Amino acid sequence: MRFLTRLLTVVVPFSMLLATPALARDWQKIQESGTIVAATEGAFAPFNYYEGSKLTGYEVDVAEALAKKLGLKLEWKVVPFDAQLAAVKQDRFDFAIASHGYTKERAKAVDFASPHYCTGGQIAAPKDGPLTVASLKGKSVGVQIATSYFEAAKKIPGVKEVKTYKADPEAFSALKAKKIDAWISDRFTIMETLKKTPDAGIVAGEQVFVERVSLIMRKDNKEFMDKINQALADLTKDGTLATISDKYFKTDITCR
Repeated sequence: MRFLTRLLTVVVPFSMLLATPALARDWQKIQESGTIVAATEGAFAPFNYYEGSKLTGYEVDVAEALAKKLGLKLEWKVVPFDAQLAAVKQDRFDFAIASHGYTKERAKAVDFASPHYCTGGQIAAPKDGPLTVASLKGKSVGVQIATSYFEAAKKIPGVKEVKTYKADPEAFSALKAKKIDAWISDRFTIMETLKKTPDAGIVAGEQVFVERVSLIMRKDNKEFMDKINQALADLTKDGTLATISDKYFKTDITCR
């Protein structure tokens, strides 16, 4: 799918974000600037990742489509997932389009738009490893830090240890190195990872929970939130989100 929106990829360390002036922008200021400043992780294929120097992925395309629908350009800031909430609260960008959920406690700090897709946490493990919730008893599980997967893993009865990692590639590497017994992450991320590493001896197991994923923005920015939600509704109705879904997943992952 082609989008007319210009995509500017800006990799900004979080320490530099803290040193720059806050945006604190409402819808009027965003319109006047002509540009939405968005954040993503850049390390969560197939949702947001790099192909060479180009930022791409399902959520990158969704954000581009949103900006186009609103008649705006799009500027990216790539921010580690566990730093995004703090940056949102400090108005360092207009929204973050995250591809997985935050823990409930951390989620209180921001507002959520309407879900742009539905997914869920899934287990991955060696072929002879713990591939069901029941078989995780006495086992160690790896998850990305500060995510809903961490929260879900802690609630699984009998899990011996939940180890956290900065990003999913590190958790997957730990699983391959047998430093953990299983990995829990987004089911589509697991699908993409295993597709790229067919000789790793790792397979997908049971789905742990269902998740509705939304972009986040600072609290009490109602007019901008309303504009985003209306644009998401329009992109769902006209089939744009379904087309983007099919491009990356060969199926429609839009919430119904």
